[in-house]
Amino acid sequence: MEGQPWSWAGKQGRSQLERGVSARQLLSGARGMEQSWLQGVRTKVLPVHGKLSPSATMVGLKPPEVPPTAAMKFVSAGMAGCIADLCTFPLDTAKVRLQIQGEVRIPRTISSVEYRGVLGTLSTMVRTEGARSLYSGLAAGLQRQMSFASIRIGLYDSVKQLYTPKGAENTGMATRLLAGCTTGAVAVACAQPTDVVKVRFQASGALSDSARRYSGTVDAYRTIAREEGVRGLWRGTLPNIARNAIINCGELVTYDLLKDALLRAQLMTDNIPCHFVAAFGAGFCATVVASPVDVVKTRYMNASPGQYRNALSCLLALLMQEGPAGLYKGFVPSFLRLGSWNVVMFVSYEQLQRTMVLARPALA
Repeated sequence: MEGQPWSWAGKQGRSQLERGVSARQLLSGARGMEQSWLQGVRTKVLPVHGKLSPSATMVGLKPPEVPPTAAMKFVSAGMAGCIADLCTFPLDTAKVRLQIQGEVRIPRTISSVEYRGVLGTLSTMVRTEGARSLYSGLAAGLQRQMSFASIRIGLYDSVKQLYTPKGAENTGMATRLLAGCTTGAVAVACAQPTDVVKVRFQASGALSDSARRYSGTVDAYRTIAREEGVRGLWRGTLPNIARNAIINCGELVTYDLLKDALLRAQLMTDNIPCHFVAAFGAGFCATVVASPVDVVKTRYMNASPGQYRNALSCLLALLMQEGPAGLYKGFVPSFLRLGSWNVVMFVSYEQLQRTMVLARPALA
């Protein structure tokens, strides 16, 4: 009788010990499974040593192992610029109409119209001039992009590498800004005639049919050269150089910096969402800093011969007539156009480069 309690206590102790061992084994096994699962997630999602894992989820084409050549970037930039223009040209036309409103002397008749806001401008143009008016000057716009975007965007990386000191690990801000200003200035010098014709076609819809100056794109080049001289085709070159130097710095450099920052911080991988975010930020920055110059450029390029002595007189006349607020006339359509244009252009540009790199072995 006396040994039974001790026997019962021994059995209970052994049972508790066995349950403790089993609990520890289960806990250890659960921790092992958790570590294995986390390791699998890291392998599938996160970059390893700065390179994408083969199983990482990509949106769009993956970055090529061999970088694209300068010629590929040149052609890709021109094609991407044309794609972006096709998608956003109505917004650009609305921006031009709002910027010149109050400056173009439209005869004040019953049929005269006033443009109010982006949607109001677009709907008024469709109602009074037809849907084709939204794409007035598109031919000159596409000609412009094939030369303009190819130079200022396609040659940006090459010029940036040219200005980067040998042995430098990273490209500094000053080098990026200088490269953006250089490619922007060269692009304007080459493509200015196409920009002049595009702006005049976009503005001509505000005039009656009898008052329109040109019957087509080729006629516009000929008429401007005949009536205003060859210099007329380069009207507004200086304000346009200033505008594009600012836009390049606010657009290309901002895109370059934002994309690098997102990739360095491993917040995003080098794919379409990353390009979208960087391009949207670049479009906003470019609109804020370039809108005043853009308004003066549009007014000056659309002016009749002798209306302004130079771009400075155009700026002074605008300030006297409309005040500082006139410098941001058409800001909303400018941002809608430039922001959406940047998103379409940069996403297309990145994908076109990768497509060309992949297609190069097949073409060889």
